[in-house]
Amino acid sequence: MKSFKIYHSVANLPPSWDGIVAHDIFLQSSYLKALEEASPNNIQFFYVGIFNDGALVGVAIIQRVQLYLKDMFRTINVSCVKEFFRDVVSKVLKGNILVVGNLTHTGQHGVFFQKENIAQANYLELVYEALEVIKNHIKTNQNKTIRAIMFKDYFQDDAMHLETNFFNTNKLHKVTVQPNMVLTIQPNWLSFNDYLSALNKKYKSRYKTARKKLNGITGSELGLEAIKTNSSRLHALYLNVSNNAKFNTFILPENHFYSLKRYLQDNFKVFGYYLDEELVGFFTLIRNEQHLETYFLGYDEVHQYKNQLYLNMLYSMLDFGINNHFKTVVYARTAMEIKSSVGAKAKPMFVYIKHTNSFMNAVLKQLFGLMNPKQDWEERHPFKS
Repeated sequence: MKSFKIYHSVANLPPSWDGIVAHDIFLQSSYLKALEEASPNNIQFFYVGIFNDGALVGVAIIQRVQLYLKDMFRTINVSCVKEFFRDVVSKVLKGNILVVGNLTHTGQHGVFFQKENIAQANYLELVYEALEVIKNHIKTNQNKTIRAIMFKDYFQDDAMHLETNFFNTNKLHKVTVQPNMVLTIQPNWLSFNDYLSALNKKYKSRYKTARKKLNGITGSELGLEAIKTNSSRLHALYLNVSNNAKFNTFILPENHFYSLKRYLQDNFKVFGYYLDEELVGFFTLIRNEQHLETYFLGYDEVHQYKNQLYLNMLYSMLDFGINNHFKTVVYARTAMEIKSSVGAKAKPMFVYIKHTNSFMNAVLKQLFGLMNPKQDWEERHPFKS
């Protein structure tokens, strides 16, 4: 007999949970606990266990997000036409949505099931039943209506796309979103110098220029206590980047990085950039088995341009990935062109989304493109041909 159970806290997850999600740190209780303790204030968590004859065979992470789009479009000058369309999008999706996945990180880190113990179609049907229960729970207990449902972030070759009957029956639209920028570390790159040797003359010169522009800025890793001591400064630097984004759906709390370091320990890394003992930038990384996941970063805008902090961060992330024998560096979304300049490739991604109002759902696919910022960019080719 197949069934599901909804959990409202990581503390209540079944003991077998971590055993079946060992491949993905973003599904494990240590990460979920850290996120639960230091989550954006507009996100509420639900955890779904899928069972077959009493044995846990699948999991799903579901986030209830209070999404107010007009507030989330950042203060960037736009035309009157674009402002009008943003208002339309705001009215369509304003309010509460349920996301199957993790809104705070790029990629498919929301669903997993054991293929040998449950069929994908059965798994999805149970997850959808759980969504309906959660939707009714929110309405009954908080008097809030769920406006939209989203299954988040699937690569082009994900088996999820085979379930067209499930998505069509439940009127979920398949929508293209910004790609995930992923750099594959070549087997012969045993050191960062091997990577540099693979670059063509133009991009090798660009690397040398970027490193020179650091001038007196030095980098070092922050431990748990250093992260705690610098929490306020780290958060300010993060906000400097976040507030300049065209679109964002959440703001991390000040204790977020400290919480992740506390629970993930060596699997979470914070590297700071200092000038005359002042923290002027930082980036974070998460070890996820064979994949190095880039996480949030921040910088002082003055030093970002003058010292090419962002580009230097991208190189340092890759340096860490090569030296620690990862297979890929997942650079995530945004700034696609500069990420491609260090060797990352754009991997197309898709979401499935529906509005709970049938009329709104009919036009949602067209409007969703306005919520997802478009960016024209030129792919760079840094390696020797």
